[in-house]
Amino acid sequence: MPGKSDKEITLFSSGNGAPAAGEVADLPALDDLTPREIVLELDKYIVGQAAAKRAIAVALRNRVRRQKLAPEIAEDILPKNILMIGPTGVGKTEIARRLARLAGCPFVKVEASKYTEVGYVGRDVESMVRDLVETSIDMVREEKLDEVAERAEQAAEERVLDLLLPPSPPPVTPGLAPQEAAAADAAQREQAQRTREKLRTQLREGKLDQRMVEVEVRERSMPSFEIVSNQGAEEMDVNVKDMLSGFFGQQKKKRKMSVADAFEYLIQEEESKLIDMEQVTRLAVERAEQMGIIFIDEIDKVAGRESGHGPDVSREGVQRDILPIIEGTTVNSRYGMIRTDHMLFVAAGAFHVSKPSDLIPELQGRLPIRVELQSLREEDFIRILTEPKNALIKQYTLLLETEGVKLSFTEDAVAAIARFATSVNEQTENIGARRLHTILEKVLDEISFEAPDLKKKTVKIDEEYVAKQLTEIVKNQDLSRYIL
Repeated sequence: MPGKSDKEITLFSSGNGAPAAGEVADLPALDDLTPREIVLELDKYIVGQAAAKRAIAVALRNRVRRQKLAPEIAEDILPKNILMIGPTGVGKTEIARRLARLAGCPFVKVEASKYTEVGYVGRDVESMVRDLVETSIDMVREEKLDEVAERAEQAAEERVLDLLLPPSPPPVTPGLAPQEAAAADAAQREQAQRTREKLRTQLREGKLDQRMVEVEVRERSMPSFEIVSNQGAEEMDVNVKDMLSGFFGQQKKKRKMSVADAFEYLIQEEESKLIDMEQVTRLAVERAEQMGIIFIDEIDKVAGRESGHGPDVSREGVQRDILPIIEGTTVNSRYGMIRTDHMLFVAAGAFHVSKPSDLIPELQGRLPIRVELQSLREEDFIRILTEPKNALIKQYTLLLETEGVKLSFTEDAVAAIARFATSVNEQTENIGARRLHTILEKVLDEISFEAPDLKKKTVKIDEEYVAKQLTEIVKNQDLSRYIL
């Protein structure tokens, strides 16, 4: 039965670019990555946009450089925040996702538009800092879990063996001499030890996984309730449920479960005993303050002057709320006061209908590094389809391989798809590489549908097939309405 220590430990949660199992272990530590190496890592997934990659690489490296300075000097060196400008679908968000995998430090991605006042209740801009701290705590806790995993597994194994082979009572030896009683006791212990070792071997081989045992589990006996606040639950300085659990206490209850489930449960219980959460919280808060990165997407959605009425009325208010956090302030959280002075902020926006100068001047000044991402051309689409590690054509090929279908694209077919994507972008709103998802889905629709029943196990996609499929797609259709 695999133990906890055999599992891959990842550093980031899902939704902010969580790394796939095994990827983080293959990357060098951030301290060892030079700016050039950071750009090379980003090049594996993102086509072009050299200026944005370069700015991100230097900003990350400066975080490492600052940590090596004397504290009195490091305190005065503030991060140079970045504003990425470019049309949608050219790689701004993808850079953020890959940055999360490379950085090895607390990272959150938020959308500025979610903080507008109209139609949104229960969140405020300070919640991005609290989210960063929560991410940092998860990171540090995972690291500590990795450190104690082996010890926790050993302790859990002993507890499972105790359940399978309860300690036997000492032998009753009336009338025996002390030496004979001691010998009998030793023989019984030796026999019990041999039996225990046999069970240990069977346990590790997974032969006992389905056997049922009775485990004592802790359950919180606490009434279920919910507190609603007009400022959101994140404003509460005290976790009420944790507080009340001290009043109501924890009840122990015996529950029957399989050995496999009991082993996993006991590993978690032993890990919680070995980890000092106060130390985890202290380290996590310090890491968030000194190395945290917050990516603010859709910053252009809150740019622009006020009209005095309608849904745009809150735009400048959101900017003014974001400003003190980027300038450097302290945010109240359940873990204490969190300083934002040395957090790195990366803002991004398409700026289709607005421009960076529409941001309030104070906010513009706090985003001193400006990088512009270029629109994608036909040759960029070809590279996006084929070069990155997670290229779209590679994804579809692997998906169909699960059905036993070997899919291949000729160079002419790839060029035809890229040419069509470029022409569509010119006729409709430019949405960058996201267009390729729609086009490929339509090109491969028939093959994907019939894949389980295909007798021919090798399918070659050439320019003629692509042209036929795309002709049928746009026949009698308005591109601006159909392909978005």
